[in-house]
Parts: sequence; structure tokens; C-alpha cells
Amino acid sequence: MSPSTPHPLPERTRRYLADPCLTPLWAAARTKLERGRLAVTGTVTVTLDEDGAGKLAGLLGKPVTAGRARVSLTTLDQALRKSAAAAGLVTVVEQLTGGELVDRAAVREKTRASWAGIWQQLDAALAAADLAGTNWTPVFVEGVRRSGLLTRAGVDAATTVVPQFAAVLRECAAAGAFEATVVPHAGWELAELAGRCLGDAHGLDDGKLTASLLLRAAAAAFGIATPETAEERRNLWTRLGMTPDLVSGTALVLNLSPPGPGPWPEMMRARTDMGLMTHLTLHELRGAATGVRLATPGTQVFACENPQVLQAAARAGVSVPMLCLAGNPSLAGWQTLRRLVDDGARVLYHGDFDWPGVAIATRLFAVGAEPWRMRIGDYLAAVATLPPDSVLTLTGTPVPTPWEPNLTEAMRRQNLAIHEETLMPILLTDLSANETAWSLP
Repeated sequence: MSPSTPHPLPERTRRYLADPCLTPLWAAARTKLERGRLAVTGTVTVTLDEDGAGKLAGLLGKPVTAGRARVSLTTLDQALRKSAAAAGLVTVVEQLTGGELVDRAAVREKTRASWAGIWQQLDAALAAADLAGTNWTPVFVEGVRRSGLLTRAGVDAATTVVPQFAAVLRECAAAGAFEATVVPHAGWELAELAGRCLGDAHGLDDGKLTASLLLRAAAAAFGIATPETAEERRNLWTRLGMTPDLVSGTALVLNLSPPGPGPWPEMMRARTDMGLMTHLTLHELRGAATGVRLATPGTQVFACENPQVLQAAARAGVSVPMLCLAGNPSLAGWQTLRRLVDDGARVLYHGDFDWPGVAIATRLFAVGAEPWRMRIGDYLAAVATLPPDSVLTLTGTPVPTPWEPNLTEAMRRQNLAIHEETLMPILLTDLSANETAWSLP
């Protein structure tokens, strides 16, 4: 027996004190001690039957009446020390109630101190990533606090997760992933990033706490709601420049006929001859299509945001190469666009005239795409002919349109969104005629 282990109560004394009739007394004493920093002070009020009152009277050496009794802890402690128990109240209560007493106030203080340290670590992580001064940082931190994301996980888990979050945050911030105008880095795979930053390829899997923190930061940075569904989370990873895998995100192409010999270019040309669309994945672009030119220099490729445009073009039998990015591009979309531009193709892009749409266009134009009916005159002409049943007001925060500086103000004044599919007739006319002079500055 170690010196710190209290000597057990004598068996006869234990039987006396552990009688069920005294159970309310020891339970009340334990609660009082744990709430009072284990100080043997104050009183407890308990209800005792005749047997309980008699046994307590025998311990205290004075009469105790059955019913509600008010017992001084100091008096009870002194009586126990003088009795055959030869031990104080704290020791007796621990032995009778089955466990070491806990100073709950001290535990609360320790927990508060631990959480204060965790929130300081979170602030330090943002500062180390040079993100402390952004306007979205307070929104993110407050959102984490209010959501209980870390507190539900507990101090130990949060202490581990915040440094992991800091490591991934630095990597993403260094690549400009949290800047809305920066084009995502097309080479990141989620497992690769997790392995490099966390030493665990599954460290950013769906449902992992570190992944949830990073996605909350991304949502705050982009001014959108925290993703709730698997699809929303996948889309947000893509916007950060990462892909959970090499096959789920695609770029949809029509009439893309890569030049040169080889199985993959020949397959793509055969699909073009059959009028078929192709979903290009990162797996394909990094595999069978590696080292293959996607287009000959000077090829004009028409890119759109909405798959309905591509579908209508295929139905109309257009022959020009087309690329559909289906909203915010997947990494497969970004890589296809970059490769087309690098191959010397002219990629002419049209999208929605709303704030998310022009934000996407800005990023696409930054890597070499050119506007296709995305000028101020195109917008105002569309507003003038907009059918009454297609009127939609703009929502969200206005964003700059650097390729056409006056477009933002025109959209603010008109306060109308023009979605791509409402311009289908004029877009199909362009595609059928293959006229592009209007797209030039």
C-alpha cells in the first residue's frame, strides 16, 4: 500500500457507517464538499429515518431527531476523527461513496484555462497564415464558438485538432485559396494535402474535425453558408483548389478533337464524329490524356456555365468545340481550360450575369479565357428584351468586373440577373455561325 493510499476503515466501523439509512448523509456531504473546493465547512440538510437518526446520534454523541436534520460538516469531521474510523470526513466519504472527491471548481477553472488556450491557438493559427486581418476572420471564429464544433469534441480533441488545422490553413493560405479572385491550384488532391500536412492521408476525410474547421473558414472567406451536405462540401473543396478524388469532378466537352496519333485522341475524335459529349475527369486528364494536345493553336472553343447550353448546342448539331464548366469549375474544368489555353486555343466564355456568375468569369478570364457576350452592351440588351416571367433581382454582394469595368455599375443600377439559359437563342446563333468578332475587346 502506497503512503498516499488512506488506510481502510475498520470492517465493523465501515458496516456501521455504510448502513443504507446513512446513505443520504454521505451523498449530501459528497456534493457539498465537491462544490466547495473540498473544504470541510458549512452544513448539509438531509432526511433520516429512525435508524439513520439513531446511528448519526451515536456518531455525534448527541440526540438527533428523525426527519429533516441539519448537520455541520465540521462537527461531523471531528466526530469521525475521534471515532474508530480515525479519519476525516473527506477520507470517509471517498471510501463510502466509491471514489476520489473532485474539486469541481478547480476542474472548471482548469477547463476554462484550457479553452482560453485553445482559442488563443486558433487566433495564432490565423495570424501565422497571415489571415488575422481579413474581414471574414471574426465571422469564422465566432461561428466556431457558436456552433460548439470544438466544445462538443472536448478539450483533448480540440488541443490536437487546432494545430492540425493551423498546418493545413498555412498551406492553403500560401496558395491564395481563400481569396475569391484567385484561381484554385489544380494539382491538389485532398489525400495528398492531408498526408503532407497531417501525416495522415485520411486526416481531411468527410466528417473529420480538421476538415470541418477548414471548410468553415472557407465558407466565411467566400461569404457563403457553412456546407451541410456532402455535395456542398465537395463543391467547397473544389473552390479551395482541392479534389476529394480524381473521378467525381468533371469537365463536359463537345466536339473536342485533339490532334495527333494515339488511342485517346482517336477516341475523342470518334466521339466527336458521333456527336457525343464526354465527361473528362482528372483521372483521364492525368492518365490517358497526359502529354496530349487538346486542341491545335488558334482553335476557338466556346465555353459556357450551364449544361443546358451544351445540350441545346448538341441538339442543334453545332460543330464548334465546346466546354461546359457547370457553374463553379471543378478541378477537371480548371485543368481542361488551362491546357486548352496552353495549347494556343482561344476559349470564349459566357456565363450568368449575376454576382456569383461574374465572379466565376473573372477567375476564368484571369487564366486566359476571353469574354463571349459578357460585355456591358450584351447585358443591357438582355435586360431590354427580358421576358416578364424571367425577371430576377440580383442578390448577394456586388463584385468587380475587371474585363469590363462599367459592367458592375450597370448591373447595380438595373438590379436584374440574366441567367445564361435565357439567352439561349442568341448563343445558339453564335455557335451555329461561328462568328467571334463581337467577342473581341
